[in-house]
Amino acid sequence: MGYTIISGDITTQHADAIVNAANTSLLGGGGVDGAIHRAAGPELLRECRTLHGCRTGEAKITKGYRLPARYVIHTPGPVWRGGNAGEDELLASSYWSSLRLAAENGAKTVAFPSISTGVYRFPLERAARIATETVCGFLREHPDMSVTMVCFDERTKAAYEKALAEYGSPPKK
Repeated sequence: MGYTIISGDITTQHADAIVNAANTSLLGGGGVDGAIHRAAGPELLRECRTLHGCRTGEAKITKGYRLPARYVIHTPGPVWRGGNAGEDELLASSYWSSLRLAAENGAKTVAFPSISTGVYRFPLERAARIATETVCGFLREHPDMSVTMVCFDERTKAAYEKALAEYGSPPKK
């Protein structure tokens, strides 16, 4: 189905699953995490409490509640520590783990935010390249899925478009 990049609000995306750039507690926070928790309603927090957190680079799934998505996949991305603390691998793992969990739960359409590029300060261009390579690699193995990268602003969208242009064409079904 492919990989598309848009500007928008991830909480309004009609997808089988949206991905939450969560913190390790999974109990809400700022940025995308806070917006998803507010839009989904208190039931999301209630379910997240039963999950007992999530390690960086891994993912856990909940219902979408009041969101237009059936599921929310929560993944804590890495905090940028200068690039020598395994950040690249952890970020790729956040995307891959989220996609694997989506596939295991029958989700065919998945919407992602730009993980770790806000308060976690992961360099945007580097994150966009890692995300694009990881998502497109997964889609080659799962051509029945489609991924939308939902960018908060035009600067983020431009970074993802550049990464995709450098990577090459996404897989198509």
